[in-house]
Amino acid sequence: MGHLDGKVAIVTGAGRGIGRGEALLLAAEGARVVVNDLGTTAEGGGTDVSVAQAVVDEIEAAGGKAVANGDDVASFDGARHLIDTAVEAFGGLDILVNNAGFLRDAMSFNMDEEAFDAVIRVHLKGHFAPAKFAAAHWRARAKAGEAVYGRIINTTSEAGLWGTVGQSNYASAKGGIVSMTLTLARELERLGVTVNAVAPRARTRMTEAVLGGLVASEGAFDDWHPDNVAPAVGWLASPAAAGISGQVFVVTGGNVHWVAGFSEAGSLRGAQRWTVEGLIQHQDHLFAGRPTGIPDFGIV
Repeated sequence: MGHLDGKVAIVTGAGRGIGRGEALLLAAEGARVVVNDLGTTAEGGGTDVSVAQAVVDEIEAAGGKAVANGDDVASFDGARHLIDTAVEAFGGLDILVNNAGFLRDAMSFNMDEEAFDAVIRVHLKGHFAPAKFAAAHWRARAKAGEAVYGRIINTTSEAGLWGTVGQSNYASAKGGIVSMTLTLARELERLGVTVNAVAPRARTRMTEAVLGGLVASEGAFDDWHPDNVAPAVGWLASPAAAGISGQVFVVTGGNVHWVAGFSEAGSLRGAQRWTVEGLIQHQDHLFAGRPTGIPDFGIV
């Protein structure tokens, strides 16, 4: 018996890397899976439908059930059809894992408009559009008096939490996904749907330039293997995580870090509007001796 027996899941960007591992694990836990992937290059070019089908073949060879889908999740028509695919193939939808994306890195002063727009589209809109139609599906079921089981697990990044050089487009999209996760969690709570986000640290096509040389020696645990992320997604998709929503987790190797959201770090309180001179005089009190420069990465 798996933790997700009888559930129906969609994983976007599931043809390779982290998404592939998530699709395989959800299937191993008993879910029937829609494997979505356009089969593009790491920069978002071209298409290859065989990429998603190869993962379906792996799932079916292991005794699971899956179907391939090549819709563009960053278009409303594609996202609508993706949700319809799950309903038509397996009778409903219980779990949505948003993972699709690619990179087009450049320093801000060199980044062109197309590179900015393309990355924002695939990551930010590519998370929103499937979530929108999944939410509509669950809302319709609730209005019809049916019990709803709903889980959305989004994929953010530490780039979106701390900022990274050369990735203004990617970091902005991933930061937006955190805010979207919080908003969707609030909107869908009354339906019984939870929404969380995972920020992976793993060796994939997108991180090859940075992590490509970090390979474990034979027989040793591979801290950077993309499949390390999947168990956290399976946990958040399970019934055991019913009370967890609006949360962000950094997952790397054998570590799961719960990352708390914004909270007040200091304040100046006055009975009337502050002046510039007044703020200058009290800035040391506001920061109370804490660093005021660019923040460090939160997890090292």
